[in-house]
Amino acid sequence: MAVVEPQRGDPLARELLRQVGIQAVGGTAEAAAREALRLAEGAHHKARDARAEAASAAAAEASRLVGLNEDATRIAAELNDAEQQRAAAQGALDGLEPDMEGRAVLGALRDRLTEGRTDLSRRLNAHERLRREAAVRADRLTKIAADLISWRGRADGAATRLAQLAERRTAAAAELDGISGRPAEIDALRDDLLQRLDTAQGSRGKAADAVAEAESKLAVLDRRMKEAAAALAESREAAVRAESILDQAIRQRGDVERAVGERLDCAPDALAEIAHLKDGEDWPAEDDTDVRMNRLIRERDNMGPVNLRAEAEAAEIDEQIGALTEERGDLEAAIARLRQGISRLNREGRERLAVAFEKIDGHFSTLFTRLFGGGSAHLSLIGSDDPLEAGLEIMASPPGKKLQVLSLLSGGEQALTALSLLFAVFLTNPAPICVLDEVDAPLDDANVARFCDLLEDIARGSSTRFLIITHHRMTMARMDRLFGVTMGERGVSQLVSVDLHAAVGLEAAE
Repeated sequence: MAVVEPQRGDPLARELLRQVGIQAVGGTAEAAAREALRLAEGAHHKARDARAEAASAAAAEASRLVGLNEDATRIAAELNDAEQQRAAAQGALDGLEPDMEGRAVLGALRDRLTEGRTDLSRRLNAHERLRREAAVRADRLTKIAADLISWRGRADGAATRLAQLAERRTAAAAELDGISGRPAEIDALRDDLLQRLDTAQGSRGKAADAVAEAESKLAVLDRRMKEAAAALAESREAAVRAESILDQAIRQRGDVERAVGERLDCAPDALAEIAHLKDGEDWPAEDDTDVRMNRLIRERDNMGPVNLRAEAEAAEIDEQIGALTEERGDLEAAIARLRQGISRLNREGRERLAVAFEKIDGHFSTLFTRLFGGGSAHLSLIGSDDPLEAGLEIMASPPGKKLQVLSLLSGGEQALTALSLLFAVFLTNPAPICVLDEVDAPLDDANVARFCDLLEDIARGSSTRFLIITHHRMTMARMDRLFGVTMGERGVSQLVSVDLHAAVGLEAAE
């Protein structure tokens, strides 16, 4: 917002502000406009003062810059003269015999030249700093000029707002003149309304009495209606219960008639004739009738139903028995053959297991002694005389220790013993590829060296290729080829392969 600052000697502006101030007593918008004008005047004064200060500072910096430029030119000329004097002195010095006085003059000239260069460097730095400060001040002057234009625009807007407020003040005064006669009209209307209110209050009292009497009568009627509704509800519930009892009795009668028809194959009216009861004779007791009926039912059930297909079913059962007998014979023969086969397989398995156990035990003892650099170990079958049902126990005696089971050895010793057993099994039944995953992790450097020597001997003596997953430097150094994963770029993995034999050959060739 731009603001136009009124001159202190301008009577029209002062009168306009005075009118606006008088009108601001009756409205918040005018007060806000006056406050905005005051703030705009203050901001304009500050901007003008800041511009004046910046202009004076820029003029001082410009003059200082001119002085520094002159000093730089003078120092450059002095430096050029000093260079010429040094060149002349150097030429003279080359043509003359060395003397102490010439050397002293030359040293003084060199010192003067050094001081001149130092002073020139300092002044050039000061000149560059002042040039940057001048550029900053020029930018600040440009911003101040833009702010001044903005404040002027705001002042124009404030003047326009003042004119609009003056027009609103005139319209408000005219409206005030137009409504000056309304208070008398409002007083007359108020008296009339008060009279009507008194009359209405009287009518309201009478109506309230009538309403209270009607409400009391309504309460009595509501109570009677609730009592009648309760009696009606009870009558309906009794009727519903009677209907349900009647329906249940009808259903029970129908069930009894159906049961009589199903058991005795007659209508209920013929029961007296079946029971040999004469007209007018009393019916027998219910308990005696139940006892007799239960007795007759048991007798009928004991007789059982008549099976007309008994002969045919007996023939079918005889055929099934014959087929089952033949199948039983076949199963017994198959069981005998299966037992013979199991016995033959167990016998062959025991023989093969004994041979394999002896080979593995021999390899295990040899490999244990080699990996440990001494000691002894062997395998034993425990728990049963049958090799197929016996368990395996590893007995090991590292150098300097007594013979004991595997679980009593240390972690490294257990790892070496397990490797010995693993390679013993492998030598008994070799394979074209063997994968070893971190088997050297619990081993120290000496044991890793023995492990690598054993691995190389097995690889040379067979056609097996060993693939070892490891992080140990000694194991990686003894391998033929290395494969690894590296991250050339962030988030991008790359497979790297190194042929160590080829690398050694290249190094030897170089």
